[in-house]
Amino acid sequence: MYSFLTTGNWPDYELIDSGNFEKLERFGKHVLARPEPQAIWDPHLPASEWQRANATFTREKGSQEKGQWKIKPGTPEQWIINYGQDGLKLRFRLGMSSFKHVGLFPEQDPNWQFIYQQTKQRKAAVPRVLNLFAYTGAATLAARAAGADVTHLDSVKQVNFWARDNMEASNLDGVRWLVEDAMKYVQREVKRGNKYQGLILDPPAYGRGPNGEKWQLEDELNEMLKLCQQLLDPADHFFLINLYSLGFSALILDNLVTEIFPKTHQTREIGEIYLHDRGQRKLPLGTFCRFAT
Repeated sequence: MYSFLTTGNWPDYELIDSGNFEKLERFGKHVLARPEPQAIWDPHLPASEWQRANATFTREKGSQEKGQWKIKPGTPEQWIINYGQDGLKLRFRLGMSSFKHVGLFPEQDPNWQFIYQQTKQRKAAVPRVLNLFAYTGAATLAARAAGADVTHLDSVKQVNFWARDNMEASNLDGVRWLVEDAMKYVQREVKRGNKYQGLILDPPAYGRGPNGEKWQLEDELNEMLKLCQQLLDPADHFFLINLYSLGFSALILDNLVTEIFPKTHQTREIGEIYLHDRGQRKLPLGTFCRFAT
């Protein structure tokens, strides 16, 4: 089933406007303007509204990601926002990084809900969930809040510290933190014969492991998914993958999942994730595939 997912009513987050390859967002009380390569249309709001942003990110010349924030006086570099939907309540520490990110991808709200609900539906008394390329841990915390034994893996130690801060802010504990290369870890887990009731992946287009291991999405994803298939509990599992890579169609995911995973799941959703702004433009922010037994 092809689907479009978007965030629900979230008081602490709003996509205010988008256009001219930028997006204007509110996180709690603070409004940020930062680059967005897929917002190719004109902004809905006048420039005066954009100029009210508390912080604006400007790219360095020759770089697609790296740059600097121009922060207005009185705007903190870090702050906490709240999230709550259908029984899942979390808190996130945000901060302005030199790569335009703030430590959270709000469009993932419907997938956090999927993780939370599917974890609670597992037959296992304490479901085991593995979150790969886990970043600052929103998906990790959704699974943990539902009672899972969660392994959180990311190759960047500082990102894991950030995720731990989010865990503590959300009054949770007990997550297993790993600074590892995802491919090497999954290969070892397959050899050990370990099984998981939940698998979550949010791989980047390009990345490096802690020892310089190279990750290139189009080269590695096929093998990674084959290994993940071997890690899933055949009778009791959920699976979720997100991709944010320009030009990487949901049809590619459809082909891979159809080929690799046996058709033992009841439903499969595949499609696009987006956010809508006040002008009701839909800003695409990646593709996803998810299913469960």
